[in-house]
Amino acid sequence: MADLFEEYRLGPGWDEMFAELGVPRASYEALHATLQPLSSAELGVRAEVLARAFLDQGITFALKGVERPFPLDIVPRIIAAAEWRGVEVGVAQRIRALEAFLADVYGAGQVLADGVVPRRIIATSAHYLRAAAGITPPNGVRVHVAGVDLIRDEQGTFRVLEDNVRIPSGVSYVMENRRAMAQVLPEVFAATRILPVESYPAMLLTALRAAAPAGISDPAVVVLSPGVYNSAYFEHAMIAREMGVELVEGRDLVCVGNAVAMRTTAGEQRVDVIYRRIDDDFLDPVHFRADSVIGVAGLLNAARAGRVTIANAVGNGVADDKLLYTYVPELIRYYLNEEPLLPNVDTYRLDEPGVLEHVLDRLDELVLKPVDGAGGAGIVIGSQAMRHELDAVREKIVANPRGWIAQREVKLSMVPTLIGDRLRGRHVDLRPFAVNDGEKIWVLPGGLTRVALPEGELVVNSSQGGGSKDTWVLASPTSPVGEPVPIPVAGPVPSAPAAPPDPGPGQAPAEEQQQQQQ
Repeated sequence: MADLFEEYRLGPGWDEMFAELGVPRASYEALHATLQPLSSAELGVRAEVLARAFLDQGITFALKGVERPFPLDIVPRIIAAAEWRGVEVGVAQRIRALEAFLADVYGAGQVLADGVVPRRIIATSAHYLRAAAGITPPNGVRVHVAGVDLIRDEQGTFRVLEDNVRIPSGVSYVMENRRAMAQVLPEVFAATRILPVESYPAMLLTALRAAAPAGISDPAVVVLSPGVYNSAYFEHAMIAREMGVELVEGRDLVCVGNAVAMRTTAGEQRVDVIYRRIDDDFLDPVHFRADSVIGVAGLLNAARAGRVTIANAVGNGVADDKLLYTYVPELIRYYLNEEPLLPNVDTYRLDEPGVLEHVLDRLDELVLKPVDGAGGAGIVIGSQAMRHELDAVREKIVANPRGWIAQREVKLSMVPTLIGDRLRGRHVDLRPFAVNDGEKIWVLPGGLTRVALPEGELVVNSSQGGGSKDTWVLASPTSPVGEPVPIPVAGPVPSAPAAPPDPGPGQAPAEEQQQQQQ
């Protein structure tokens, strides 16, 4: 074996490149053949070119208040066509169920009356917004963009870690990663048939235009950003540029008579669809935080009047609640009359009888998560925590069982990653992005793979010091390289590859780790 792999070791979980040490899986054969003859110096030079390209283009993120280039590892993650089809239909199925749930919980509430989801779950959710009740989007879509975080367990099965249907971020890195990787590994691209990702902005714009208020034939779309000091501002600007629409801040918009307009040098211009990248709390100072200076006063009233569409819809955060996440398999059965295609990571609900005591006795074996946490914040991995950390989280859980979930620590899958001058296995997750235009759900082929760079680390978020990998979805050998087939919003979806049955929420849990960045 070449120098790069001489210290490589298989981890306790699923290794995505190697079936056994030195024997690559079929999807990785071309990549392995390219890397194996390279010296560490040669690969290092390419890695430096990659890092410099990101720095020169200003592709950055903020970590602890410091702006820095986003770490992109030179070794891509590869997903075979058949595996991806299972992910694609499973993600679409999940979004269909969450769309139905959001329409129901902000409407008739039948899911609560039928006892599928207890009313207390909604009543105690910090992200259920009564101000959004009764607002019906023009084309019925509340989740225009979703990011569903996945992991692979010890058997290689994809499992859902959590749902992001508020304002999921990271898609700009998917596109920029691909552009950069095509320059540093051209020989692998030449030998591998990879599904493209550059059509995402066009797909998003199509979905946003389809969501315009009734009677608008040529809708005006804008991207609403908190401004240049937001950690994801690079993404806001890039998406607006790629879609060919205006990037605005709250001060650029005015709401009068339930109509929204954009201030320009030529006067006020009507706005029909707002792709917002501002949290609900700061979106409209009339209904939410009165001290917000980045929102637009009266925006929610305009949405209720049907004069403007807010994407994603206000109040979607109730579906991101990690306690509600445990009910999603039941929501799929309830609304779609289908079995879940992607299993959850098995999870303890700490507010159920007898569960709290069981979990408190096993804190050092579990992963503890605050239900409203994001970006990996607040997670305690029991096996890695100090005694004082376990004592502190015990106090928090006892004081507020509703505010926490517990999951058994899973050995996340690993992908070779350049650490120093050698390739070593590091843990990864995956965030596929899906776009819903009301008629079909299109899942971007690949999505954002995040990698935990420190050895043994399980939290992969960039906000916790993680990096990313370009995610390659291989084209089917029987079809040309192109876009995946859109999945209709209504009706059943094809079956995914067999996966272990979900034991259902509240039962003795199973696996997992880590977290996201919202």
